[in-house]
Amino acid sequence: MNIFSYHLVKLPFFFAIKKIFSNPISNKTKGLIHSEYMTAMTLGSPIISTSRFLIGQVAVFMQWENEAALAKYLEQDSFGQILAKGWHIRLSFIREWGKFSGFQIPTNKSQLDSATSPVVAITIAKMKPLAVPRFIYWGRPVEKLVRDHPGATLSLASVKFPNTVSTFSIWKTEKEMTDMVRGHSEVQNPKRHSDAMKERERKNFHFEFTTLRFKPIGEFGEWKGKTNFIPNQKINH
Repeated sequence: MNIFSYHLVKLPFFFAIKKIFSNPISNKTKGLIHSEYMTAMTLGSPIISTSRFLIGQVAVFMQWENEAALAKYLEQDSFGQILAKGWHIRLSFIREWGKFSGFQIPTNKSQLDSATSPVVAITIAKMKPLAVPRFIYWGRPVEKLVRDHPGATLSLASVKFPNTVSTFSIWKTEKEMTDMVRGHSEVQNPKRHSDAMKERERKNFHFEFTTLRFKPIGEFGEWKGKTNFIPNQKINH
C-alpha cells in the first residue's frame, strides 16, 4: 500500500546547514516516490528570531510505494539511519485540496473511523516572492491559531529555500480540525484561518499549494522528549 511519512530529527548545526544545500535523500532511493527536506520553524514566531528558523531541526516529508520500502530505507541508508533516531509518523492518504508537483496522489483513499478519530494535516506550497509580505500578514495569525489550539497535539512549520513552505499538525479529532478551518472553534479570534483562505482565494499567495489530510497509522520514536502525539495509539519502536 502506498504510504506517506513525516520525520523530525535534530542534527548538529553545521551538518544541518550543509544538508540544506545538498539534499541528503537520493531521488534513486528504491521505493521512494518523492521527498521534501525542510528546516523546521516555530509556528507564530517573529519573522526575525532564532525560533523562526530552527537550523538544527529538520522536517522531512516523504511518499513511498509501500511501508516495506520505508522500513528498508531507515535500516540501510546512511541518512535513513539518522532519521530513524528521531521521530516519525506513518500516514495513509485521505484527501487532497490543490496540487503540488512531485507527490503522486493515491487513487485508493483511507477513511477515518469517525469524526472523533485523530487526523494529520499537512500543507505545502511554493510561494510567489512578491506575495511574501501579504502571506506573512495573513499567515502568522493562522500559525498562532494552530499552535495554541487545544485540539492540536503537535504543530510546526518548515521551509526549504528559496520558496517552499509547509505546515504539519496532528489533531485529537477530525472535528476539532475542521472546526478550526471553518472558524467554529471556541477560541479567541476563531475565524483567522477562514479569513486567510478568503484572502488566498481573492489573490493567490502561491505558484503551487496543497492541503493533504491523513489517517495516522504508526508513530515511532520521540520528539523533544515526548511520545504518543497520536491520541489513543500505542507508540512503536
